Amino acid sequence: MPTAIAVTSSDLVLPPHDRQTPPAVVQPQETLESSLLGMHALIEQHGYVIALHSPSDASVVTRRLHTVRSMLESDRLALLAVDLPPLGLALLAQQLRQLSVCDFSPGVLASSVRLLAHYIYAGALLGSVAKLDRVPVTLKSHAKSWVPGAQFAVLANPRPQLVRLNVADQEPLAGPEFGTRLHIAQGPQPPSDWVTSTLAPAWQVQGSLPVPLPEGSVRWWGTGKLVEFAAGLSDVSVLYQLVSSVRRETCHWCGLELIGDRCGFCHAPLREPEPAPARALPPGAT
Repeated sequence: MPTAIAVTSSDLVLPPHDRQTPPAVVQPQETLESSLLGMHALIEQHGYVIALHSPSDASVVTRRLHTVRSMLESDRLALLAVDLPPLGLALLAQQLRQLSVCDFSPGVLASSVRLLAHYIYAGALLGSVAKLDRVPVTLKSHAKSWVPGAQFAVLANPRPQLVRLNVADQEPLAGPEFGTRLHIAQGPQPPSDWVTSTLAPAWQVQGSLPVPLPEGSVRWWGTGKLVEFAAGLSDVSVLYQLVSSVRRETCHWCGLELIGDRCGFCHAPLREPEPAPARALPPGAT
């Protein structure tokens, strides 16, 4: 069975690209008991579980996940906090679901999260940035936010950027230099169709897909006047090549494979190789 991928709510489960992509599971569940039983069953069935959550999740969610891991005393459960907007996190979970059916070990899959997140372009079109605290906002932008009809294009990942639209010196929103598929989620009060009419053609996306807005998006972006978007790699063969191109190491603490500089399961850093011992000089040498 492939490694199980878990997210904290059902609205973070994007529709699969094909029949081979397994579904994600939702953890934690409503009670501690049901969370324990569900996670234990997942580990027994799949061997390993990778659970993604946002650092901004409610404290009860993160506490319950860590309580479950502690009570199960399992080293086969990876809890990974990923600082992405909700739709970006959902896209990352979808990519992990695609890769889980490949021949990657659980350790490589878990430690690939930081690599994959770097290639996700996550942002939103906002009608106001007055309550936005996830991306640096200047006092001028805060003031302009109160102007009727003001719109802001904001990129949270991989590099923060805020652009006010419909102004003379408007700069473009930095986009990916590789082929992506764009997921678009409209809020209850979408400011405009700028994402579909302007951003998607400018980014030369290979396709776009409307999806429901995650429940946490309004809180994350600080307004209900939004259209959230996330662009990323969708071809599993390209994702596979990206991850497999990175050198694999063995975690000195838990023994799992990893890529990068940190184990996804035990979070131990990659140990630097010990320096070679100095060679002794022969007698009389200086």
